[in-house]
Amino acid sequence: MRRLSSHILGVDQGSLVLFSDFKDGGEMWTGGGARETRRRVAFSETYRNPPVVHVAMSMWDFDSAANQRADISSDCVTETGFEIVFRTWGDTRVARIRADWMAIGEVSGEGDWDV
Repeated sequence: MRRLSSHILGVDQGSLVLFSDFKDGGEMWTGGGARETRRRVAFSETYRNPPVVHVAMSMWDFDSAANQRADISSDCVTETGFEIVFRTWGDTRVARIRADWMAIGEVSGEGDWDV
């Protein structure tokens, strides 16, 4: 468990289409084997420390003729942003993915002292 020492918490959230590979014949739609996509997300304000980030698929469009394999996570979390990482493998064909995310962490308040 992560304990937050600040009484001022910030919650930031967003939604991002990671790719639409069926439109242009991209790797997630036409490729095979292990594939990965990363997208950088910037927070609307800076956190005091790297926040806790939760990522989930909110829309997915897979080809029904193959197994549907997917992994989504956050990586490289800093005070200013993070990367959404989507992975698939085998013969899975992914047309498009949208990810929703939420970050929760300590933020600075108006009365904080910078000593």
